[in-house]
Formats: sequence, C-alpha cells, structure tokens
Amino acid sequence: MSISTKLRNFVMGDPSESDGDSDTHVVTNTETPKGDDTGRVYPEGSISDKAAQIDVAQRGVQNIQATTLTWTKTSLASLLILIWILFLTNGFRGSILASLVPYVTSDFQSHSLLTVIEIVAGAMVSAVYIPMAKLLDVWGRAEGFALMVAFTTLGMILMAVSQNLATFCAAQVFYSVGTNGLIYTVCVLAADVTDLRNRGLAFAFTSSPYMITAFAGSKAAEGFLLNVNWRWGFGAFAIIFPCVTAPLFAVLKLNEHKAKKQGLLVRESSGPITIGRVWRGVVDFDLLGVVLFAGGLTVFLLPFNLATSAPNGWSSDYIIAMIVVGLVVLVLFALHEIYLAPAPFLKQEYLMNRTVIFTCLLDATYQMSYYCWNSYFTSFLQVVSNLRVAEAGYVNSTFSVVSGFLLFCVGYLIRRTGHFKWLLFIAVPIYIFALGLMIHFRQPNQYIGYIVMCEIFISIGGSIITLVVQLAVLASVDHQHVAAVLSLLYISGGVGGAIGNTISGTIWTNTFEKGLVRYLPESAQGNLTSIYGNIVTQLAYPINSPERIGIQKAYGYAQTRMLAAGVGLMGLSLIWICFIKNLNVAKMKQTKGVVL
Repeated sequence: MSISTKLRNFVMGDPSESDGDSDTHVVTNTETPKGDDTGRVYPEGSISDKAAQIDVAQRGVQNIQATTLTWTKTSLASLLILIWILFLTNGFRGSILASLVPYVTSDFQSHSLLTVIEIVAGAMVSAVYIPMAKLLDVWGRAEGFALMVAFTTLGMILMAVSQNLATFCAAQVFYSVGTNGLIYTVCVLAADVTDLRNRGLAFAFTSSPYMITAFAGSKAAEGFLLNVNWRWGFGAFAIIFPCVTAPLFAVLKLNEHKAKKQGLLVRESSGPITIGRVWRGVVDFDLLGVVLFAGGLTVFLLPFNLATSAPNGWSSDYIIAMIVVGLVVLVLFALHEIYLAPAPFLKQEYLMNRTVIFTCLLDATYQMSYYCWNSYFTSFLQVVSNLRVAEAGYVNSTFSVVSGFLLFCVGYLIRRTGHFKWLLFIAVPIYIFALGLMIHFRQPNQYIGYIVMCEIFISIGGSIITLVVQLAVLASVDHQHVAAVLSLLYISGGVGGAIGNTISGTIWTNTFEKGLVRYLPESAQGNLTSIYGNIVTQLAYPINSPERIGIQKAYGYAQTRMLAAGVGLMGLSLIWICFIKNLNVAKMKQTKGVVL
C-alpha cells in the first residue's frame, strides 16, 4: 500500500471499514472457543470454561478478567459503591484544597506563581500516565491503586508541613501524580467492569458525588481558613484518604484471591531481584522516556511564566537557556521514542488510529482552553465579585453540579442510540458560545448571575466533552489495551492543561501587573508588589475604595485576554470532531464475566 493510500485511509477512513454507523466494528473476538488446543470442549460455566475466556494478555489484565469471571453481582455492586464513596471523598478533597491553594501561595508571597506550580505538576503527571498504564497491566489494578494512594497521602503530608514555596511545589508534584493516577486507575477499573454501551452511565454514576461536594467542600474550606488554618485542610485528608481507599483495595484483592483458589490464575515464582530484572523494569517502563518528556516539557514551558520577573526579561540568559534546553530535550525524547526505546512511550498502533488521535487532540484542545481562563477564577470571584471563599467555591463548582445531573442523561442517550459523536456537535458550539459570553460578563460591576449563567452553559458543553472523549478512545481498542489508550488520552489532556496554564500564566504576568500600574491610585503604587503577589492584600482594601476598584479593573484587563485565548483555541475542536469515527458501542463486546 502506498504512502498516499495510507494517509488517505487515515484521514478519510479505510473504504473496507464501515464508517458512519460503524456497525461492523469489532473490538474483540466475542466468541471465545470453550476449549483448549487439545480439542477438549468444556461445559459452559465450568472453571475450565471460564479459564478459556481469559485473554492471552499481561498479568494485570488477566487478573481483572479472572476477577470478573468469578465474583458475584454483590461484589460488583460493592466495588461500584466503594468507587462512589471514593469519588465523594475525592470531590471534597478537590473542592476544599483548590480553595486553599491561593492562600498557601499568598502565605509565601507568591500568589502570581500559582500557574508555575500547576505547570510543573501537570508536566510530571502527563509523563507518568504511560508507566502507570504499564504498571496496571503488568503488576495489577489493585497494586497500582495502592501505589497512587501512597503518593497522594505523601503529597498531602508534605504540603501540610511545607515552610516555603519550593517544598510546597515538590509536594504538589507527589500529590498531583497520586490524585490524577488514582482517578485514572478508577476509570480503568470502571472500564473493566462495564460494557461499552453502559459505560457512559457508569462514568455518570461515579461522577455524581460531585453534586454533593460542590457546596459542602467550599463551606468546609472557609471553615479551615477562618477557624483553623490551611495546613489542617491538607493534614485532615492525609488521614481520611487511606481510610476511605482501603476497602476498595480489599475487595479487589479478595476477589483476585478467590480467582486463584478456583484455578483461574496460576503464578510462577518470580525469583530473586537481580540487576538484570531491575534493568528490564527500567526498559519496559521506559523510564528514560519519562524523564526526558517531563523534564523537557517543564523546562520549556516555565520560562513563559518567569520571563517578566527575570532581571532582563526575555533577554535574560537563563530564560533563553531554559527554552533552548527544553526544546532540545523534547527533540531528544522524540528521537529516543522513534529509534531507541525497546518499549516506546507512545505506541504506533494508537498514533495511526484516527479516532484515538483526533479524540486526543480534542481533549488536549479542551484542556488548553479551560486552563487558559480558569486558573485565577476563584481569586477573581473574591476580589472582583466580592464573594466570600465559600460563595466563590459554589460558583466555581457549577461544573460539578451540572455534570452530575447531565451525565446520566448523556449516558442514557448513548445507551439508547449506541452512538456518541452527534453529542459533540452540540457540546462544542455550546462551550464556545458560553466562553464568548464570559468575555463580556467577567468584568468589574457585572451581575454575578450572568457569570453563573455562563458557567452553566460551559458546564453543559464541557461535561459532555469529557465523557465522550473517554468513551471514544475506549471503544477503539480491545480490553487488554484499555489502560494504555486511556493513558494516551490523559497524557494529551495533561499536556494540553500544562500548555493552557503556560498561556494563562504568560497573559497574567504580562497584563495584571501592567493593569495595576495603570489603574491603582498613586497612594497604592508603593504597595504594588504585595498587591500583585498576595490575594490577602488585595482583599484587605475595602469594597468600593479607589484601591479595590483599581485592582478589580486590573483583573478585568487580564481576564478578557485569558478568555479570548480560550475561545480562539477551542475553535480548533470543530475540526477535530469531524475526523472521529461514529462508532456504535451498542454492538461491541469488550469485557467478560459479571459486569454492568
């Protein structure tokens, strides 16, 4: 086949495939022979029959398949309920700690470096998804889950005791890797125990706790700030999180043990740990690729946020050096993946799958757009809209409330129709329209109700997009590649978020301080540095005072440009969705055993 033919088939679709409805698309062979290579045929429902249904796959995939083949509906229900409780706790964690972070950075006189922390954490998170996928496939779902709980707990402990921004930033990396890895692992588990046609409803079920935590979490954050301190916010969850996650780990391991007792899983002795085995692990998990990717992305993106504070701005030696070194390292990463890596970071079969690649582009664009305007949103609500911490949290949690209701409707529609692509043609225009409206309404002296209205529209579009992109990539592969392809989606989203934070931070550092110089009265110019770097100082000026009005105008000046960037980027999504295949998930079979 010629290169031109391959390119045409990639973009337009192979003529031999049924695009559009794609009713003939098959994820796996659903008619597994009930026998073995000796010709014996086992009675349906026997242990040998179940063993024959387990794919020739990696250990982690075989573990979860054996688990679903042996467990009962009660075990399945227990797992889903425990996942719901975990998401409830995680929702409280996210709602509370997100409201506290601006006060943490302000304590260190570094409020405007908020996006710098997010860039570093985002780059590290993006880099570990592929090793995490391999960990889940090779080691097991339960073991990967436990490791992410450990990272999350360690990160929260370190944040609670941090005494400077550097320590807090390092802790944020552990925390972000842990929490994002935890959610990723649970999403893989949800895919393991559900059919494709019901997966939208399953994701809606796991997201529904956010309706509760949206309001309670914001109020709790205010309580920590007013009655204790921000450190106990992190410390409390360092205690709560391990307690909540332990039962879920136990359910997975107990049912895996049950599968072993029934003879579905046979383990050979792994032998002693040797240098050779350690080296094979380094190669299999492509740790060099992880380091090159995370380091290159971080070093390349950070200068865009730091340039304005450098001695000579963009001409500073270290700013130029970071950009050049970061770019060179990213090029080295690409060369390493193409020519050297025995187990590449990114698999070629995914990069040549049209639905996977354009869905990842859609998710990356969505995350870029979102983080362009959202980083300083709660600060804006407190300083410009004059809301308390809890009230700002309520507005910022609009997405969680709307998605909690809407995703059930979306999941049901996908279950009934079998298709999901048509929803994107509704969601993306709504999202772009709402962002455009927000440019006008996110200004001083605007009624807060209009901002909430825009947030509702943004939530409708955004929640549909986040559900559909997960379903689209999962529908494109068989079960043994679920963790890997989902990690590719999370990588694209993480990189998009890091780039979005970079754009946001660059706009903020180049507009907010200039806005303060322009709008602050002469009497407050001497305090400009403190105002720029500390939200507490900003809030200390009385409402309607000349200083507060000047700060509000500076916020509006910066926010307009951040939102405009988000709208412009999101326009690319209209192109990406045209190339995503219209798969019919109702006619696909991906999982086995007792599943939802």
